[in-house]
This record gives sequence, structure tokens and C-alpha cells, in this order.
Amino acid sequence: MKKVLSIALVSAMTLTGIFAASSQTAQAAVTNGSQVTVEKGDTYKSIAEANGISISALEQANGRTVGGFDLIYPGETITLPGATTQSQATTTQATTQQNTQTTDTTSQATDTTATATTSTQDSSATQTTATTGTSQGTFKISFYDPAVLGSNMGYSGVAANLSVFPKGTQLKITLADGTVMYRTVNDTGTFANTNSQQLDVAMPSSSIPSYGVTTATVEVLS
Repeated sequence: MKKVLSIALVSAMTLTGIFAASSQTAQAAVTNGSQVTVEKGDTYKSIAEANGISISALEQANGRTVGGFDLIYPGETITLPGATTQSQATTTQATTQQNTQTTDTTSQATDTTATATTSTQDSSATQTTATTGTSQGTFKISFYDPAVLGSNMGYSGVAANLSVFPKGTQLKITLADGTVMYRTVNDTGTFANTNSQQLDVAMPSSSIPSYGVTTATVEVLS
């Protein structure tokens, strides 16, 4: 009987020494801040107690079944719950920053498109202004070739009554058939000088219309 009690006493003392060593080992394993490396004798319980957290929180942080008594082995890395929370917060912050950058980029692209559209509209308005002037009504139009008359004035001019259109006046002439011409008053001729509602348009003989005389609406550009 004494022999049996002695064996039981020795076994109890041995187990007590093992649990004490395990507890000390678990405390020494907490060396990596957000993670711990499992050492011989460590358990989820000892690691949780050493770091002031619950066993279930530690199991959840490592994807283990809560209360499942999962085994861990020396050398294995265990993540503490705080590290998981920090990782999720960092991921959320990065996602928020990315979404903000995307929104800013979209806004800048929209502003650029709006600016380009406005510039195009302004350009069109300028062009319209440049080709539209003050209407002077309907005029009788005849044509002549300055070269045939021995003149070197070229074909960019038009002869007009200078009291109506002084020299240098730029005109937009739209013929009855829709043809548009731009001419600068640089001369006066017999017909135009005696008729304030007539213009003689300079044009090469080969290009003068067969009808010879027509009508046109005239606008002053400048």
C-alpha cells in the first residue's frame, strides 16, 4: 500500500513540474509582438493567459474551431487577435485610399472633358463670328478679269461704289446659287461707281459664270 502511494506521489510531483515548465515556456515564447512562436509544452490556454486574451479569441484569430482543443506544435507561428485587427484596419485604409484616388481621377477626367468641350464651343463661336458679318442686303453682281484690263491687282478684290464700301472693306458675298466668296474692296469700276447696289467681282475669265450677271446677299466682315 505504501508503495502504491509513493508511486502516485512521485507521478503528481512530476506532472506539477511539467505544467510549471510549460507555463514558463509559454511566457518566454511571446517575443514577436503580434505573433508568437510555439515552443515545446505551449498550449492555446498557456499562450492566451500569457498575453491576457481569451482562448476563444486566440482560436478565432488563427482560424481554429473554438473549443476544439486544436493541437499546436513547436516552431508553429500563432497570430494574436490584435495583429488580425490591425491587418484588417490596414486593408480597409488602403481600400479607402484607392477608392478616393479613383474618385479624384474620375473627377479630373470629367473636368478635362468639360474644358475641352467648352474650348470647342468657344472655337466654333469664334469661327462663326469670323464668317458672319453685318448684312448689307441684295446686290447686283457682275464679273471682270483685271488681267484682261492690264491690271495686276489679282483676283482677291472687288470693285464697288466707294461711298458705300470704302477701300479695304472685307465682304462676304453669297451668290444666288449658294456659292460663297470673300473679297476685299480695292477698286471701283464704271458700273459699280454709278450703281451703289452693284459689285464687280474679280475673277479669271475662264472661271466667270456663263450667266455673266447675277444677284447676291452681301455682308460686311470688317
